Amino acid sequence: MSQMIKLTIDGIEVTVPEGTTALNAAKKIGIKIPTLCYLEDVHAHGICRLCLVEMTGRPNLLASCILEVTEGMELKTNTPRIHRARRTNLELILANHVKDCLSCDRSVDCELLAFAEQMNVDAYRFEEKVENRVIDDSAFAIVRDSGKCILCRRCITACQSIQTVNTIGVQQRGAATVIAPAFDSLSDAVCVNCGQCAAVCPVNAIYEKNEIGEVEAALANPEKFVVVQTAPAIRAALGETQGLPAGTCVTNKMVTALKILGFDAIFDTNYTADLTIIEEGTELLTRLKSALVDKNTKAILPMMTSCSPGWVKFLEHFFPEFVENVSTAKSPQQMMGTILKTYYAQKKNIDPKNMIVVSIMPCSAKKYEARRPEMRSSGYQDVDYVLTTRELGKLIKKYSIDFDNLPDSEFDNPLGTSSGAADIFANSGGVMEAALRTVHEIVTGKELPGENLHIKDLMDIHGIREAKICFKDCKPEYTWLEGVTAITAATSGLGNARKLMDQVQDGNSPYHFIEIMACPGGCIGGGGQPRITNDEVRKKRFDAILKEDEGKKIRKSHENPYIEELYKEFLGEPNGQKAHELLHTHYTKRSEY
Repeated sequence: MSQMIKLTIDGIEVTVPEGTTALNAAKKIGIKIPTLCYLEDVHAHGICRLCLVEMTGRPNLLASCILEVTEGMELKTNTPRIHRARRTNLELILANHVKDCLSCDRSVDCELLAFAEQMNVDAYRFEEKVENRVIDDSAFAIVRDSGKCILCRRCITACQSIQTVNTIGVQQRGAATVIAPAFDSLSDAVCVNCGQCAAVCPVNAIYEKNEIGEVEAALANPEKFVVVQTAPAIRAALGETQGLPAGTCVTNKMVTALKILGFDAIFDTNYTADLTIIEEGTELLTRLKSALVDKNTKAILPMMTSCSPGWVKFLEHFFPEFVENVSTAKSPQQMMGTILKTYYAQKKNIDPKNMIVVSIMPCSAKKYEARRPEMRSSGYQDVDYVLTTRELGKLIKKYSIDFDNLPDSEFDNPLGTSSGAADIFANSGGVMEAALRTVHEIVTGKELPGENLHIKDLMDIHGIREAKICFKDCKPEYTWLEGVTAITAATSGLGNARKLMDQVQDGNSPYHFIEIMACPGGCIGGGGQPRITNDEVRKKRFDAILKEDEGKKIRKSHENPYIEELYKEFLGEPNGQKAHELLHTHYTKRSEY
């Protein structure tokens, strides 16, 4: 048990555990010290120098984010000397920015701009020293603007320590120091487009490639039928862009906002999350049968989920020998694009060349996924444009929509109805649980055991979790699974993915089925979600998604009546020829360099 430390901050006594920083000790008593570089439990280097405090007995001001408190310490956070130092440091940071910073788009989530307003800094006192500015928009998903970078290194921590991708780092030295890929171009680097760098950048120096203009142009074109789909995680985070508390579920207000923006049809990616479970679950059973019945030494296990495009590209680069272990089922986003430009277009007598499919996603990697050459099963690019949660939030504000007071609306059908299993795709472990709800019931005719259909501890925002499911009293056609225990694992964040893949590579993995999501916590912590996403925010979004699932009448993907209708009218059978042509794909072995 940690020893408790008693200290005084601004005359207020506070007791905190040993090892607590002055920044967090102050936070405990409601004193918010400004900082641009600090991220709780992730990144603390004392680089920006905005969090300076005075300590009795020490002549110099100290960075509170790296100052551990001691017994009897006396600190001040609010003196003229501190305010002068913070303001000067902020002005020096601004001097290393492009001159448009103080007049930039006020809808941009920029911590530097917020502190400039808070400290009443509205002009440059020091001469601008931005040299050799690089705006790298070579990648499909991410843009890097060196002219705004403050060298805080948050992005490096996200890319190297959390995601273990190592795309960006410190290049050059001294005054010439820049944060960049090795050859200055994201398109030439090994980047998985996860956007975690953009999610932590305090000054919008790294951001998703903006597609708002293209979407607006499509909406204004009377010859185009513009359809939108919304991912499961959006409903638990979009409200934050409009000033609502984290974890506020805004599903039906979101639909109303999209109607006001002018979309011709509004569908739920949850629908094709249910479809993904049918295809992926059937594929899992096929692989298990190959291993257990046919005794096929080439049976490709463990099978791995394919919903997270950042994870898939990570695997392609760093573990290319296992690309065939990834489920061939497309992600729900891409399945929806294909179904819209085939089944729905035929049903509504719409020429697919005149249809524009827009996705609202929590993930910048979805922008890359939509442009993969494999994703053209409809004969066209299946998904045309992808907006992140942040981009949709900006669009709602741009059109002066009073979001909080909107009436509720429902998704359109037949592609707007979904199960609770589809909702939990947003959470780490949710895809696995959704798949097992269906697979277990297909095999045994009985619901998956567990409290309220939840597998204990499988869904969480941390660590690597596992679940063991023993198949008992199987249906006659599945007697080959009788008594078999399927061992499954789920994790999020590519650092954890690497640990699991190292086990697989070394031959030490016990798992039959593995779910991996690229972003910490799953899609609820995606690189396109409202900033800043810390564990407190992740947990609130996570719980909101669980509540959505538990509030649904239909909790299992195979019970979605519109999925049954799709197979009957169009696809035939799960994993059948037509389903494979439209809903499945392959992946590419890539270089690690």
